[in-house]
Amino acid sequence: MQKGAATVAQLEEFDEIIDARTPAEFAEDHIPGAVNLPVLDNEQRIVVGTMYKQQSPFEARRIGGAMVAENIARHVYGYMQGKPKRWRPLIYCWRGGQRSGAFTTWLRMIGWDAHQLVGGYKTFRHHVIATVEQLTPQLQMRVICGATGSGKTRVLEALARQGAQVLDLEDLAAHKGSVLGALPSRDQPAQKAFETAIYDRIRHFRTDQPVFVEAESRKIGRLHLPEALIEHMRRSPCVAIDATPEARLAFLVRDYAYLGDDVTALCRNIERLRGLQSNETLSRWLDLARSGQLETLFGELIALHYDPLYQRSQGGNFVTLSSAPRILVDDLSPAGVEAAAQRILSALPT
Repeated sequence: MQKGAATVAQLEEFDEIIDARTPAEFAEDHIPGAVNLPVLDNEQRIVVGTMYKQQSPFEARRIGGAMVAENIARHVYGYMQGKPKRWRPLIYCWRGGQRSGAFTTWLRMIGWDAHQLVGGYKTFRHHVIATVEQLTPQLQMRVICGATGSGKTRVLEALARQGAQVLDLEDLAAHKGSVLGALPSRDQPAQKAFETAIYDRIRHFRTDQPVFVEAESRKIGRLHLPEALIEHMRRSPCVAIDATPEARLAFLVRDYAYLGDDVTALCRNIERLRGLQSNETLSRWLDLARSGQLETLFGELIALHYDPLYQRSQGGNFVTLSSAPRILVDDLSPAGVEAAAQRILSALPT
């Protein structure tokens, strides 16, 4: 391999990873921990690309080269001010081409031991997909099941606090998974970024210890789970949280209280059930939402939508659920959730 080049297998060897792509490309997905120092910004890349196609490659390179030089100089004067001589960055762009090549050359001329990622982000993307497919079947997954309102996500968080390995897919997806699951303060990531986040979690797991994950469908909000992951989850041992109806309703009222802050969004989500529920039922639920009667609304959603859906889907999708150990819970307060997590860990075979 040529001097100043590195592969995805060497990602951990560098002091810093620099993404030389545009902010838009970086926002869609990037190598975990990378910093975005674009050699062309969003608008400049469009200008250069249009010029390349409509005028001439030479003119595009002439104008683009000046833009790249100006942007690299700004990064050297700014972000890299004070970096020591021994600083060793890895730089990548889309395919490991001219953008990261120019940046690497400049930094090496200055005296830093900069390297260019061979194949760029495109090669890293292939690495993510292959790693998820390879590592997922090796994980000792334990799938936390339970009807809506059973506090599964909070139990996962408690398990993590108690030292267990946890893959919180809903946190990575920024969505609670249900029709009312959109979060008010977080947008869902792009599909590629979601898969990269999964990759970054599972590559650090020990394969000789359980990994707890919540039972999910193939989609969380608008994001799809990798096929290897969902299939492994569905074959893995389950642990069922069997919470009382009273505990579930009280939990939902607390955990989804923010839905009352945006009645328009709540009604919009209820409308998504049209065709699954009668018009009469939907009209009643919309009235309850508008009048702030969340406890009554959630009670009906549990009885008429979520529980029937759970009965239809979980048993068929998760093959070990019928024989899974059941954790009976009548308290889903923070203390009750911690206790449930302790009981789940105690129920594991030694």
